[in-house]
Amino acid sequence: MFKKLHLRLTFFCTFVSGLILVFMSLICLSFSEAESRESHLAEFQRNVNILINHFENQTIISHNWLSQINTDTHFSIDIQDNGYQLLFESLNPTSMDQKLFAFARQVARKDYNLLEETISSNSVLTIHAEFELVYKKKNYYASVAFIPKNGGVLNIVMLHSLKDLQYNIFLRRLLFASADIMGILLLGIFFWIFTWRMIQPLIINRQKQIEFIASASHELRSPLTVILSCLSAMKHASKEETEHFSNMIALEGKRMSRLIDDMLTLSRTDSSHFTIHKTAVELDTLLLSTYEKFEPLAYKKCISLKITLPERLVPLCFCDKERIEQVLTILLDNALSYTPSGGKVCLSLQATSDKIIIRVADNGIGIPNSEKEAIFDRFYRCDKSHKDKSHFGLGLCIAQEIIHIHKGKIKVEDSSEGGTCFVIYLGF
Repeated sequence: MFKKLHLRLTFFCTFVSGLILVFMSLICLSFSEAESRESHLAEFQRNVNILINHFENQTIISHNWLSQINTDTHFSIDIQDNGYQLLFESLNPTSMDQKLFAFARQVARKDYNLLEETISSNSVLTIHAEFELVYKKKNYYASVAFIPKNGGVLNIVMLHSLKDLQYNIFLRRLLFASADIMGILLLGIFFWIFTWRMIQPLIINRQKQIEFIASASHELRSPLTVILSCLSAMKHASKEETEHFSNMIALEGKRMSRLIDDMLTLSRTDSSHFTIHKTAVELDTLLLSTYEKFEPLAYKKCISLKITLPERLVPLCFCDKERIEQVLTILLDNALSYTPSGGKVCLSLQATSDKIIIRVADNGIGIPNSEKEAIFDRFYRCDKSHKDKSHFGLGLCIAQEIIHIHKGKIKVEDSSEGGTCFVIYLGF
């Protein structure tokens, strides 16, 4: 399932990003090509104006000058003087199809109304037109000019092949296409790695769900097995034995009920339906009442339970009193369960300028550093040999969720007594 999701996400992200990349490249390419064409046309027009100005002011057309112009501008020039063609053997026009020049004059006459007969012997102004010409699938910039000269007319056609411009545009398109292909490939590689990392939490979460269901099933199966065994045994048991089996069924039923309640609490936190009702709470009073509730249990287990409260007045904390009490109950219950007889458990409260710190410390078995991050996982037990059936490994996970909902923080440290110390940070 996740492999298909990975492939689909990679393809979709690469496809969309590739489309955006190609679209942006086409926009940039169109601007670049337009700028090149405008620059090329402007240069052509500038050279045409220089040539026309020269033709207007010179009475003699030098063969060497035309050769130099041909070399510098790559123009093909055809000149007719009063209808007679001037030939220059070393110039490019002699090697070009004369039909091309005739076609250029025809286009100028038809599309631009450029007529040689409009030039009279008294005319002094040159008329000319520049345009793009397509002839036999080849593109040219063309200029047709009629220059009054000595009572006659110089009919000049200047052509500039766009082969170099089109070749440069082709190379530029090829470069953009190559860059786009390379970019799409790199995007594909990036999204292959990125989407795999993105779905890792989903994979981990699914694995945790599978582990959670397996652990929950195991924990539920144990009391259920005991209940079914007791019911089966009660059919052939004496009155005293029946009462004993009934007590066992009741205990296991309560144990199953506690487990279900814990699982429902976690499910509500996962689905964001876990609500809290914040009020102004005196945490020192809350700690004292929790301490008094666990004092008999500590006495029964021969464990020294102490509480340390600040001498100054503790500011009110805006929190859910019942949920914070639930956290304290979980931490104290764990501390008393994992602290041996004769040990110590200390509950303390400290107020700073911006937060309240609650500590539950013991001198019990402690938690190895390698396992401190895992103790908040569901159904995790640090001491695998611990057989206390009242603990399912969900308490610390519930406590962490409650503190996180309060925008607080809970962490575990080594106690100064050699055991474990849980620290809770809450804001005012």
